Amino acid sequence: MAFRFVHTADVHLDSPLRSLALRNLELAELVGDASRQAFISIVDLCLDERVDALVIAGDLYDGDQTSMKTARFVATQIGRLHQAGVRVFKIRGNHDALSRISKQLVFPDSVTIFGGRAQSVLLSSGGLDVAFHGLSFAHPKAPEGLLPKYPIARDGAINVGIMHTSLAGSPGHDVYAPCSVSDLHNHGFDYWALGHIHVREVYPGPRATVVMPGIPQGRDINEAGEKSATLVTISDDGSVEIEERLTSVAQFERLSVDLTGTVEWREVVVRIRAALEELRSNVRSRHVLARVNLTGASPLSWQLIRDRDLLLAEAQQVAGQLSGTWIEKLDLGVVSPTAEVAEDTADPIYELAASMRGDATSEAFRAEARAFIQKTLAELPAEGRLCWQERSGTRAFPR
Repeated sequence: MAFRFVHTADVHLDSPLRSLALRNLELAELVGDASRQAFISIVDLCLDERVDALVIAGDLYDGDQTSMKTARFVATQIGRLHQAGVRVFKIRGNHDALSRISKQLVFPDSVTIFGGRAQSVLLSSGGLDVAFHGLSFAHPKAPEGLLPKYPIARDGAINVGIMHTSLAGSPGHDVYAPCSVSDLHNHGFDYWALGHIHVREVYPGPRATVVMPGIPQGRDINEAGEKSATLVTISDDGSVEIEERLTSVAQFERLSVDLTGTVEWREVVVRIRAALEELRSNVRSRHVLARVNLTGASPLSWQLIRDRDLLLAEAQQVAGQLSGTWIEKLDLGVVSPTAEVAEDTADPIYELAASMRGDATSEAFRAEARAFIQKTLAELPAEGRLCWQERSGTRAFPR
Protein backbone atom coordinates (compact mmCIF):
# COMPACT_ATOMS: atom_id res chain seq x y z
CA MET A 1 0.00 0.00 0.00
CA ALA A 2 1.40 3.42 -0.96
CA PHE A 3 2.55 6.06 1.50
CA ARG A 4 1.39 9.58 0.61
CA PHE A 5 2.12 13.06 1.87
CA VAL A 6 1.64 16.69 0.83
CA HIS A 7 4.69 18.96 0.62
CA THR A 8 4.36 22.74 0.95
CA ALA A 9 6.46 25.69 2.11
CA ASP A 10 6.51 29.49 2.31
CA VAL A 11 2.86 30.03 3.17
CA HIS A 12 3.78 33.38 4.79
CA LEU A 13 0.53 33.76 6.70
CA ASP A 14 -0.56 37.39 7.06
CA SER A 15 2.28 38.76 4.96
CA PRO A 16 1.95 42.58 4.89
CA LEU A 17 0.91 44.07 1.55
CA ARG A 18 1.72 47.73 2.01
CA SER A 19 2.23 48.65 -1.65
CA LEU A 20 -1.00 46.99 -2.76
CA ALA A 21 -2.90 48.56 0.13
CA LEU A 22 -1.83 52.00 -1.02
CA ARG A 23 -3.43 51.40 -4.41
CA ASN A 24 -6.51 49.39 -3.46
CA LEU A 25 -7.44 48.48 0.10
CA GLU A 26 -10.09 45.98 -1.05
CA LEU A 27 -7.53 44.09 -3.13
CA ALA A 28 -5.05 44.16 -0.26
CA GLU A 29 -7.64 42.56 2.03
CA LEU A 30 -8.41 39.93 -0.61
CA VAL A 31 -4.77 38.95 -1.10
CA GLY A 32 -3.98 39.25 2.60
CA ASP A 33 -6.65 36.66 3.40
CA ALA A 34 -5.67 34.52 0.41
CA SER A 35 -2.65 33.07 2.23
CA ARG A 36 -5.01 31.67 4.86
CA GLN A 37 -7.39 30.37 2.23
CA ALA A 38 -4.46 28.70 0.46
CA PHE A 39 -3.45 26.96 3.69
CA ILE A 40 -7.04 25.77 4.11
CA SER A 41 -6.82 24.39 0.56
CA ILE A 42 -3.65 22.52 1.53
CA VAL A 43 -5.36 21.00 4.57
CA ASP A 44 -8.40 20.13 2.43
CA LEU A 45 -6.08 18.41 -0.04
CA CYS A 46 -4.59 16.31 2.77
CA LEU A 47 -8.04 15.26 3.94
CA ASP A 48 -9.51 14.65 0.49
CA GLU A 49 -6.53 12.51 -0.57
CA ARG A 50 -6.34 10.79 2.83
CA VAL A 51 -2.61 11.27 3.01
CA ASP A 52 -0.41 10.06 5.83
CA ALA A 53 1.39 13.34 6.46
CA LEU A 54 1.79 17.03 5.69
CA VAL A 55 5.34 18.39 5.32
CA ILE A 56 5.85 22.15 5.82
CA ALA A 57 9.39 23.08 4.76
CA GLY A 58 9.61 26.43 6.53
CA ASP A 59 8.08 29.92 6.61
CA LEU A 60 4.56 29.05 7.60
CA TYR A 61 4.56 32.46 9.26
CA ASP A 62 5.81 35.82 8.03
CA GLY A 63 7.96 37.04 10.88
CA ASP A 64 6.94 39.17 13.83
CA GLN A 65 3.74 40.45 12.17
CA THR A 66 1.95 37.25 13.24
CA SER A 67 -1.02 37.82 15.59
CA MET A 68 -2.91 35.68 18.08
CA LYS A 69 -5.66 35.48 15.47
CA THR A 70 -3.16 33.73 13.22
CA ALA A 71 -2.22 31.40 16.06
CA ARG A 72 -5.85 30.37 16.54
CA PHE A 73 -6.23 29.86 12.79
CA VAL A 74 -3.17 27.58 12.61
CA ALA A 75 -4.31 25.63 15.68
CA THR A 76 -7.72 25.05 14.08
CA GLN A 77 -6.25 23.75 10.81
CA ILE A 78 -3.72 21.53 12.57
CA GLY A 79 -6.60 20.23 14.69
CA ARG A 80 -8.43 19.14 11.54
CA LEU A 81 -5.39 17.13 10.48
CA HIS A 82 -4.93 15.64 13.94
CA GLN A 83 -8.52 14.42 14.05
CA ALA A 84 -8.04 12.72 10.67
CA GLY A 85 -4.83 11.00 11.78
CA VAL A 86 -2.57 13.04 9.46
CA ARG A 87 0.92 13.61 10.87
CA VAL A 88 2.57 17.01 10.42
CA PHE A 89 6.32 17.51 9.98
CA LYS A 90 7.45 21.13 10.09
CA ILE A 91 10.77 22.96 10.09
CA ARG A 92 11.30 26.63 10.82
CA GLY A 93 12.47 28.91 8.02
CA ASN A 94 14.14 32.30 8.20
CA HIS A 95 10.79 34.10 8.62
CA ASP A 96 9.58 31.63 11.25
CA ALA A 97 12.71 32.41 13.26
CA LEU A 98 11.37 35.96 13.72
CA SER A 99 7.93 34.84 14.86
CA ARG A 100 7.29 35.00 18.59
CA ILE A 101 3.97 33.17 18.43
CA SER A 102 5.41 30.19 16.56
CA LYS A 103 7.54 29.46 19.63
CA GLN A 104 4.57 29.68 22.01
CA LEU A 105 2.02 27.49 20.23
CA VAL A 106 1.43 24.05 21.69
CA PHE A 107 0.51 21.38 19.12
CA PRO A 108 -0.81 17.84 19.54
CA ASP A 109 1.66 14.94 19.55
CA SER A 110 0.86 14.28 15.87
CA VAL A 111 2.94 17.36 15.03
CA THR A 112 6.74 17.25 14.86
CA ILE A 113 8.55 20.57 14.76
CA PHE A 114 12.23 19.92 14.13
CA GLY A 115 14.67 21.85 16.29
CA GLY A 116 18.24 23.09 16.00
CA ARG A 117 19.68 19.57 15.97
CA ALA A 118 18.91 17.12 13.20
CA GLN A 119 16.16 14.73 14.12
CA SER A 120 14.66 11.66 12.44
CA VAL A 121 11.14 10.31 12.82
CA LEU A 122 10.19 6.88 11.46
CA LEU A 123 6.65 6.14 10.30
CA SER A 124 5.35 2.74 9.25
CA SER A 125 2.28 2.50 7.05
CA GLY A 126 1.05 -0.16 4.64
CA GLY A 127 4.24 -2.16 4.93
CA LEU A 128 6.48 0.84 4.19
CA ASP A 129 8.91 2.48 6.58
CA VAL A 130 9.39 6.18 5.89
CA ALA A 131 11.97 8.22 7.77
CA PHE A 132 11.56 12.00 7.92
CA HIS A 133 14.73 13.96 8.65
CA GLY A 134 14.56 17.64 9.55
CA LEU A 135 16.54 20.53 10.99
CA SER A 136 15.54 24.09 11.86
CA PHE A 137 17.91 26.99 12.17
CA ALA A 138 17.09 29.22 15.13
CA HIS A 139 18.07 32.52 13.48
CA PRO A 140 16.83 34.42 10.41
CA LYS A 141 20.24 34.10 8.77
CA ALA A 142 22.01 30.82 7.94
CA PRO A 143 25.05 31.70 5.83
CA GLU A 144 26.55 28.21 6.14
CA GLY A 145 25.18 25.02 4.64
CA LEU A 146 23.17 22.69 6.88
CA LEU A 147 23.45 19.50 4.82
CA PRO A 148 26.49 18.13 6.75
CA LYS A 149 24.33 18.13 9.91
CA TYR A 150 21.75 15.75 8.43
CA PRO A 151 22.11 12.05 9.24
CA ILE A 152 22.87 9.40 6.67
CA ALA A 153 20.00 7.53 5.07
CA ARG A 154 18.35 4.86 7.22
CA ASP A 155 18.69 1.38 5.73
CA GLY A 156 15.49 -0.35 4.74
CA ALA A 157 13.44 2.86 4.81
CA ILE A 158 12.34 5.54 2.40
CA ASN A 159 14.22 8.64 3.49
CA VAL A 160 12.67 12.11 3.22
CA GLY A 161 14.80 15.17 4.01
CA ILE A 162 13.20 18.50 4.89
CA MET A 163 15.33 21.62 4.40
CA HIS A 164 14.87 25.39 4.08
CA THR A 165 17.56 26.48 1.64
CA SER A 166 18.36 28.99 -1.06
CA LEU A 167 20.26 26.22 -2.92
CA ALA A 168 22.92 27.89 -5.07
CA GLY A 169 21.14 31.24 -4.88
CA SER A 170 18.07 32.80 -6.46
CA PRO A 171 17.27 36.43 -7.38
CA GLY A 172 15.10 38.11 -4.76
CA HIS A 173 15.90 35.59 -2.03
CA ASP A 174 18.43 35.92 0.76
CA VAL A 175 21.19 33.35 0.95
CA TYR A 176 20.02 30.76 3.46
CA ALA A 177 21.64 27.38 4.22
CA PRO A 178 23.16 27.19 0.72
CA CYS A 179 23.87 23.85 -0.92
CA SER A 180 23.94 22.35 -4.39
CA VAL A 181 21.34 20.11 -5.96
CA SER A 182 24.04 17.56 -6.76
CA ASP A 183 24.97 17.37 -3.07
CA LEU A 184 21.33 16.68 -2.21
CA HIS A 185 21.18 13.94 -4.86
CA ASN A 186 24.31 12.34 -3.50
CA HIS A 187 23.29 12.37 0.17
CA GLY A 188 21.35 9.12 -0.10
CA PHE A 189 17.80 10.30 0.60
CA ASP A 190 14.89 9.41 -1.69
CA TYR A 191 13.04 12.74 -1.54
CA TRP A 192 14.09 16.24 -0.52
CA ALA A 193 11.25 18.52 0.60
CA LEU A 194 12.67 22.03 0.23
CA GLY A 195 11.45 25.53 0.97
CA HIS A 196 12.57 29.20 0.74
CA ILE A 197 12.51 29.93 -3.02
CA HIS A 198 9.03 31.00 -4.12
CA VAL A 199 9.19 29.51 -7.62
CA ARG A 200 8.37 25.85 -8.11
CA GLU A 201 11.27 23.71 -9.34
CA VAL A 202 11.67 19.94 -9.64
CA TYR A 203 15.12 18.35 -9.84
CA PRO A 204 14.77 14.63 -10.63
CA GLY A 205 17.78 12.39 -10.22
CA PRO A 206 18.80 8.74 -10.40
CA ARG A 207 18.24 8.30 -6.65
CA ALA A 208 16.51 11.33 -5.17
CA THR A 209 13.68 13.57 -6.24
CA VAL A 210 14.35 17.16 -5.13
CA VAL A 211 11.34 19.52 -5.06
CA MET A 212 11.04 23.22 -4.29
CA PRO A 213 7.23 23.56 -4.24
CA GLY A 214 7.15 27.35 -4.51
CA ILE A 215 4.86 29.67 -2.62
CA PRO A 216 1.26 28.33 -2.44
CA GLN A 217 -0.24 31.81 -2.82
CA GLY A 218 1.36 34.70 -4.69
CA ARG A 219 1.49 38.03 -2.85
CA ASP A 220 2.24 40.48 -5.66
CA ILE A 221 2.80 40.73 -9.41
CA ASN A 222 6.35 39.41 -9.02
CA GLU A 223 4.82 36.12 -7.86
CA ALA A 224 2.47 35.80 -10.82
CA GLY A 225 0.92 32.60 -12.12
CA GLU A 226 -0.65 29.51 -10.59
CA LYS A 227 0.68 28.43 -7.21
CA SER A 228 0.54 24.95 -5.82
CA ALA A 229 1.51 22.27 -3.33
CA THR A 230 3.03 18.88 -4.18
CA LEU A 231 1.30 15.56 -3.59
CA VAL A 232 3.90 12.81 -3.14
CA THR A 233 3.16 9.10 -3.52
CA ILE A 234 5.69 6.46 -2.48
CA SER A 235 4.81 3.09 -4.00
CA ASP A 236 5.45 -0.35 -2.53
CA ASP A 237 8.60 -0.68 -4.65
CA GLY A 238 9.98 2.56 -3.24
CA SER A 239 9.43 4.64 -6.37
CA VAL A 240 8.39 8.27 -5.91
CA GLU A 241 5.69 10.03 -7.92
CA ILE A 242 4.76 13.69 -7.58
CA GLU A 243 1.69 15.68 -8.61
CA GLU A 244 1.30 19.43 -8.63
CA ARG A 245 -2.00 20.53 -7.05
CA LEU A 246 -3.46 24.04 -7.34
CA THR A 247 -3.66 26.01 -4.08
CA SER A 248 -3.69 29.68 -5.11
CA VAL A 249 -6.92 31.54 -4.44
CA ALA A 250 -5.92 34.86 -6.00
CA GLN A 251 -3.66 34.65 -9.05
CA PHE A 252 -1.59 37.58 -10.30
CA GLU A 253 -1.15 37.86 -14.06
CA ARG A 254 0.40 40.35 -16.48
CA LEU A 255 -1.93 41.23 -19.35
CA SER A 256 -0.78 43.12 -22.44
CA VAL A 257 -3.47 44.79 -24.58
CA ASP A 258 -2.46 46.08 -28.02
CA LEU A 259 -4.30 49.30 -28.92
CA THR A 260 -2.70 49.78 -32.32
CA GLY A 261 -5.14 51.44 -34.70
CA THR A 262 -7.75 52.44 -32.11
CA VAL A 263 -9.25 55.86 -32.84
CA GLU A 264 -12.21 55.88 -30.42
CA TRP A 265 -12.37 55.49 -26.65
CA ARG A 266 -15.01 52.78 -27.04
CA GLU A 267 -12.58 50.63 -29.05
CA VAL A 268 -10.08 50.78 -26.21
CA VAL A 269 -12.64 49.53 -23.69
CA VAL A 270 -13.75 46.77 -26.06
CA ARG A 271 -10.19 45.50 -26.45
CA ILE A 272 -9.61 45.57 -22.69
CA ARG A 273 -12.81 43.61 -22.16
CA ALA A 274 -11.86 40.96 -24.74
CA ALA A 275 -8.41 40.53 -23.20
CA LEU A 276 -9.81 40.21 -19.68
CA GLU A 277 -12.42 37.68 -20.80
CA GLU A 278 -9.74 35.52 -22.41
CA LEU A 279 -7.53 35.77 -19.34
CA ARG A 280 -10.39 34.84 -17.01
CA SER A 281 -11.21 31.76 -19.09
CA ASN A 282 -7.61 30.52 -18.78
CA VAL A 283 -7.15 31.03 -15.03
CA ARG A 284 -8.18 28.23 -12.67
CA SER A 285 -7.76 30.18 -9.43
CA ARG A 286 -10.85 31.68 -7.83
CA HIS A 287 -9.65 35.25 -8.42
CA VAL A 288 -7.36 36.77 -11.05
CA LEU A 289 -5.57 40.07 -10.42
CA ALA A 290 -4.44 41.55 -13.73
CA ARG A 291 -1.75 44.13 -14.24
CA VAL A 292 -2.91 45.56 -17.56
CA ASN A 293 -0.31 47.12 -19.86
CA LEU A 294 -1.70 49.06 -22.81
CA THR A 295 0.68 49.02 -25.77
CA GLY A 296 0.76 49.94 -29.44
CA ALA A 297 0.44 53.14 -31.47
CA SER A 298 -2.81 55.09 -31.36
CA PRO A 299 -3.89 58.71 -31.92
CA LEU A 300 -5.59 58.35 -28.52
CA SER A 301 -2.28 58.08 -26.68
CA TRP A 302 -2.42 61.59 -25.21
CA GLN A 303 -6.06 61.26 -24.22
CA LEU A 304 -5.38 57.95 -22.48
CA ILE A 305 -2.53 59.52 -20.53
CA ARG A 306 -4.55 62.58 -19.59
CA ASP A 307 -7.65 60.59 -18.57
CA ARG A 308 -5.95 57.48 -17.21
CA ASP A 309 -8.00 57.64 -13.98
CA LEU A 310 -11.23 57.49 -15.98
CA LEU A 311 -9.79 54.67 -18.09
CA LEU A 312 -8.82 52.74 -14.94
CA ALA A 313 -12.36 53.19 -13.59
CA GLU A 314 -13.84 51.85 -16.83
CA ALA A 315 -11.41 48.91 -16.85
CA GLN A 316 -12.34 48.11 -13.25
CA GLN A 317 -16.01 48.26 -14.16
CA VAL A 318 -15.42 45.79 -17.00
CA ALA A 319 -13.46 43.50 -14.64
CA GLY A 320 -16.27 43.68 -12.09
CA GLN A 321 -18.64 42.17 -14.63
CA LEU A 322 -16.42 39.09 -14.89
CA SER A 323 -16.39 36.57 -12.05
CA GLY A 324 -13.46 37.05 -9.67
CA THR A 325 -11.56 39.46 -11.92
CA TRP A 326 -9.67 42.50 -10.64
CA ILE A 327 -7.42 45.20 -12.06
CA GLU A 328 -4.28 45.26 -9.92
CA LYS A 329 -2.74 48.17 -11.84
CA LEU A 330 -2.99 49.90 -15.22
CA ASP A 331 0.23 50.71 -17.06
CA LEU A 332 0.30 52.90 -20.17
CA GLY A 333 2.87 51.99 -22.81
CA VAL A 334 0.83 53.27 -25.74
CA VAL A 335 2.49 55.83 -28.04
CA SER A 336 1.37 58.25 -30.73
CA PRO A 337 1.63 57.05 -34.33
CA THR A 338 4.46 58.52 -36.37
CA ALA A 339 2.05 59.57 -39.13
CA GLU A 340 0.86 63.18 -39.33
CA VAL A 341 -2.03 63.90 -36.96
CA ALA A 342 -5.14 65.67 -38.11
CA GLU A 343 -5.34 69.33 -37.08
CA ASP A 344 -8.51 68.91 -35.00
CA THR A 345 -6.94 66.38 -32.60
CA ALA A 346 -5.24 69.20 -30.63
CA ASP A 347 -2.53 66.78 -29.52
CA PRO A 348 -0.06 68.96 -27.57
CA ILE A 349 2.76 66.50 -28.13
CA TYR A 350 2.40 66.84 -31.88
CA GLU A 351 2.07 70.59 -31.57
CA LEU A 352 5.43 70.59 -29.81
CA ALA A 353 6.87 68.27 -32.43
CA ALA A 354 5.62 70.59 -35.20
CA SER A 355 7.37 73.56 -33.61
CA MET A 356 10.60 71.60 -33.63
CA ARG A 357 10.52 70.67 -37.30
CA GLY A 358 13.42 71.78 -39.41
CA ASP A 359 16.70 70.62 -40.83
CA ALA A 360 18.53 71.41 -37.61
CA THR A 361 16.40 68.97 -35.56
CA SER A 362 16.61 65.27 -36.29
CA GLU A 363 13.63 62.94 -36.32
CA ALA A 364 15.34 60.90 -33.61
CA PHE A 365 15.47 63.94 -31.35
CA ARG A 366 11.82 64.75 -31.97
CA ALA A 367 10.81 61.14 -31.23
CA GLU A 368 12.83 61.16 -28.03
CA ALA A 369 11.21 64.43 -26.94
CA ARG A 370 7.72 63.06 -27.57
CA ALA A 371 8.49 59.94 -25.57
CA PHE A 372 9.94 61.95 -22.69
CA ILE A 373 6.91 64.23 -22.49
CA GLN A 374 4.48 61.32 -22.61
CA LYS A 375 6.36 59.47 -19.88
CA THR A 376 6.51 62.55 -17.68
CA LEU A 377 2.82 63.30 -18.05
CA ALA A 378 1.87 59.67 -17.42
CA GLU A 379 3.64 59.76 -14.07
CA LEU A 380 1.83 62.88 -12.87
CA PRO A 381 -1.06 62.41 -10.42
CA ALA A 382 -4.57 63.12 -11.69
CA GLU A 383 -4.65 66.68 -10.37
CA GLY A 384 -1.27 67.39 -11.97
CA ARG A 385 -2.45 66.24 -15.38
CA LEU A 386 -5.62 68.36 -15.08
CA CYS A 387 -3.57 71.39 -14.05
CA TRP A 388 -1.27 70.91 -17.04
CA GLN A 389 -4.29 70.60 -19.30
CA GLU A 390 -5.77 73.87 -18.01
CA ARG A 391 -2.50 75.75 -18.32
CA SER A 392 -1.76 74.43 -21.82
CA GLY A 393 -5.27 75.14 -23.09
CA THR A 394 -5.86 71.65 -24.43
CA ARG A 395 -9.43 70.56 -24.88
CA ALA A 396 -11.15 67.29 -24.21
CA PHE A 397 -11.41 64.77 -27.00
CA PRO A 398 -14.85 63.72 -28.24
CA ARG A 399 -15.73 60.11 -27.61
